[in-house]
Amino acid sequence: MALLRMDNVLVVVDDLERATAFFAEIGLELEGRGMVEGPWADAVVGLEGMRTEVAMMRTPDGHGRVELSKFHTPPAVRLTPEDAPSNTLGLRRIMFTVDDVDALVEHLRSRHGASLVGEIAQYEDQYRLCFVRGPEGVVVGLAQPL
Repeated sequence: MALLRMDNVLVVVDDLERATAFFAEIGLELEGRGMVEGPWADAVVGLEGMRTEVAMMRTPDGHGRVELSKFHTPPAVRLTPEDAPSNTLGLRRIMFTVDDVDALVEHLRSRHGASLVGEIAQYEDQYRLCFVRGPEGVVVGLAQPL
């Protein structure tokens, strides 16, 4: 038995349009969109009567995916505040390599109301890095190789 690859990361959102636009702005491409429901979905997810709308976003290299999911039934549950700190238990961010971190941060701020979690920092002579909080408190890391 061996791991073959990471297929996708699931992000549950309330505003699917806004989240899809945010991830498209980062550079992910909409691969497909549709409803997921039925006995097989209930069994996999462990929720009875599950009905969710999914937007599958693909990285430009085709190797990674972000699955954005809006639950219609049962409704989504928020366990932490949207602005939970970086040391909150659980999945905290998704990291992307970008070509211009400063320009992308400004673009995400002006077009999507994103905010920096901390600040843009440089790690040695290798990367410029930051965490950005987008729609619904979703945190993405942006890394620009130097």
